[in-house]
Amino acid sequence: METALLSPVTAAYLQLEDQYGAHNYHPLPVVLEKGEGVFLWDVEGKRYFDFLSGYSAVNQGHCHPRIIESLVNQAKKLTLTSRAFHNNLLGQYEQYIATYFGYDKVLPMNTGVEGGETAIKLARRWAYSKKGVEENKAKIIFAEGNFWGRTLAAISSSTDPSSYHQFGPFMPGFELVPYNDTIALERALQDPNVAAFMVEPIQGEAGVVIPDEGYLTKVRALCTQYNVLFIADEIQTGLARTGKLLACDHEGVRPDILILGKALSGGVLPVSAVLADDFIMMNIKPGEHGSTYGGNPLACAVAISALTVIKEEKLAENAEAMGQLLRNELSKLNSPYIKTIRGRGLLNAIVINHPNPEAAWDLCLILKEKGLLAKPTHGDKIRFAPPLVINQAQILECVGIISAALKDLS
Repeated sequence: METALLSPVTAAYLQLEDQYGAHNYHPLPVVLEKGEGVFLWDVEGKRYFDFLSGYSAVNQGHCHPRIIESLVNQAKKLTLTSRAFHNNLLGQYEQYIATYFGYDKVLPMNTGVEGGETAIKLARRWAYSKKGVEENKAKIIFAEGNFWGRTLAAISSSTDPSSYHQFGPFMPGFELVPYNDTIALERALQDPNVAAFMVEPIQGEAGVVIPDEGYLTKVRALCTQYNVLFIADEIQTGLARTGKLLACDHEGVRPDILILGKALSGGVLPVSAVLADDFIMMNIKPGEHGSTYGGNPLACAVAISALTVIKEEKLAENAEAMGQLLRNELSKLNSPYIKTIRGRGLLNAIVINHPNPEAAWDLCLILKEKGLLAKPTHGDKIRFAPPLVINQAQILECVGIISAALKDLS
């Protein structure tokens, strides 16, 4: 643990986590206690720009007043009924989100990975009841490099050894094809037992990997041609992050099953949703799938506000404009340490070019000292994904911080 240069106050917090918490994360050595808009403050009062946004969960900015107001007001009235009873907000929320995205129905869940699991169950059930696949023979195809969580099903589709090593045996019926390869996908879809292809429109955890123009259009066409469901994992890319409401909107494609999470609550509590039309959704009957907390009234109130903020504050438009500005300004730095700059909207990444394999981590430590928080992924990549409420002056200030940090990287 990097405690040598830390203050006694920060070091004490880190020591508590180190002693009493499982060691399943390696965070930057900063302890945060307050957030507002694009900013975070640590326990010693230092302010930072947030360039991770809780992995795109706080698209609306930290502690957005409208979302927090909904949270507080609803928390005073009713937070949970379970799905054993109806509550007065569930139907209202279901109508709002289904209409918002243009689907017949929504199945509400909590975490993003629950959304992924739900989508797979819906696809398998559809394959058995509608497509005519023999029981227990359905296959789900995934793209290599995917990341959608840490459950056994999620890691069964992973190509990252740190996700799956010594956690087997794994889920049967999962197969992989290279990302951004429609030829390999078509070969896989020719198997009549394939129920669905699940894919991120842009691979976030892999380092903001953007497929070729037309990839999603071809995926949509192939899935239709072979009677396979197209599942879009928009948990990180959706909800205005990439400069459109959904990343699929960049190519005008509509998935059969849409998975949302993260910013669906504005970072206030875990809320996820799976959207589909009746021909998919109505194959699951009462008692066959659910969640104690899914569709709870607190989540419903928060999600309605979170979605309203995205639309009313035109966050997709701002993400598009500020993302262009960020990438343009980063390219002007001409740093020898930046190998690649890529992104869409405010989901961006740089690939570090440096002989030290820990250079990306070291750069993030320097950025932290200068007042900007970012985190490496897969060794040499750093995501730059601030809240979507960031403005032009703030982008320029942050590029100045990044420039100074790169100059300090040795």
